[in-house]
Amino acid sequence: MRPVITFVRTLTPSERQHLQKGLRSADAFTLRRCQILLASASGQTPTAIARHLGCTARSVRNAIHAFATEGLDCLKEKSSRPHSARPVLNASFDDPLRHLLHQSPRAFGQPRSTWTLPLVAQVCHDQGWTPRRLSPETIRLAIRRLGVSWKRAKHWITSPDPAYARKKKRATD
Repeated sequence: MRPVITFVRTLTPSERQHLQKGLRSADAFTLRRCQILLASASGQTPTAIARHLGCTARSVRNAIHAFATEGLDCLKEKSSRPHSARPVLNASFDDPLRHLLHQSPRAFGQPRSTWTLPLVAQVCHDQGWTPRRLSPETIRLAIRRLGVSWKRAKHWITSPDPAYARKKKRATD
């Protein structure tokens, strides 16, 4: 558990000047952090600062703790994206996915002769490429990363049916 820090340390003149300048910032995050840090430096408690600024005392304590660990770098808003968020189908799956789409779903034990996004998601899961069945949107984005749209990818499809070319030509004309 991190130590409870109630007030900011004594500010240097350059830090105080930087925080004063931040009060004129167009960025709301920077403005709020500067207000919090200057109020804390003047001796106000986190609860009083929170009441005055209309935020929570926890937000004030987070700002004070961030200043104690990062210094003036805490005035820049960080990404809110979770550290664990990453694409499930990353670039290493591009070639296998392209190869998959060039084959018939029947080669993977599916009852259809054409691919659908949910079917691609199911086969990717069955092949062990993904830990769970992905959404059709995730598959669509992975196919788009290949440089083609899903509509274009549907035209890659071939079939073992000897009359497939004739049927496809008739359907697309």
